[in-house]
This record gives sequence, C-alpha cells and structure tokens, in this order.
Amino acid sequence: MNIQIQQPQAFDLVGNTILISGNAVGFEGQLNIRVSEGHDEYTALAMAGSTSIRQFQASITIPANHAFKLNRLFVTVTDEGGEGDGVAAPSVTVPVLFGPMILAGYEGYWEHKVVAGETLSSIARHYFEGDTAKWTVIQHANQNTVTNPNTLRIGQMLRIPRNF
Repeated sequence: MNIQIQQPQAFDLVGNTILISGNAVGFEGQLNIRVSEGHDEYTALAMAGSTSIRQFQASITIPANHAFKLNRLFVTVTDEGGEGDGVAAPSVTVPVLFGPMILAGYEGYWEHKVVAGETLSSIARHYFEGDTAKWTVIQHANQNTVTNPNTLRIGQMLRIPRNF
C-alpha cells in the first residue's frame, strides 16, 4: 500500500484533537494511526480500500492526563496488512508540535509576520500582555524555523500560540 499523509503537515502546531487525513492505495486496507513521542502513545484506525487511491481520515484526541514529556510528537500511519514474506509494513511518519505542551490551555495560534527590529521578546510583549519571558513559547512553537532566538528574518512567518 502507498500512503500519503496530507494532514497534518510536518511541524504543524496541533492541539488535543489531532486530525489525520491523506490518501492510500491498497485492497481494503486497514490503517493503524499512532501518535507518540517515546513516553506515551495513542492510536486510532482508518480504512482505505478498493484497488485504487482512496482518501482516509481519522482523529485522535489526546487526554489531559497524557504522559508526554516532549512537545514534538510523531504521527505514524501504517498498513499492517501490507507486511509479509519478509516485507515490512508500509508506514509514513510526520513530526508535529503539540501545542498543549508548549502553552498551557493551548487553543490555536495567530500568525505573525516579522518586521524590521522585532525580537522574540518584543513579539511576546505584544501577544502576551507585556510578558516578554514568553518568547520561549514562540520559539518552541516555531522550533523548526527559529533555531537561534536572536536571529529572525524580516518577512518570516511565526506561529504565536494562544490559550483563550
């Protein structure tokens, strides 16, 4: 089976309910979906069937009492029926960022376009009622693009987590 995950995309910022969708080819394939980070794991099932490409979708709700220790999770979609005769089951993994581990009460995010002279602290001051210490929240939510907190590019798009 060929598997393509369309949602979430790599390093998407996700909440407690993670929506997963994509395309798969196989014969009445049952897809196992796993969200994990090495310390905890949640699973769901989706179906992709027939002999041509078919869409699949599922969702996994992560409970508040999860045991995740890291804010980077991995969404893996596997066709367990595709393994056999020494062939590994087809599988695709996408890394995502778990908003509730970045900001307590996470509900979504704003998008912010960096302008000349801005720093993570000045952006945090604007979005977090003067709290410049929240610059780390912004960095964690953009860890795949903000590798150095002292270097922002003019025009760079940042995700600003929100909790209301």
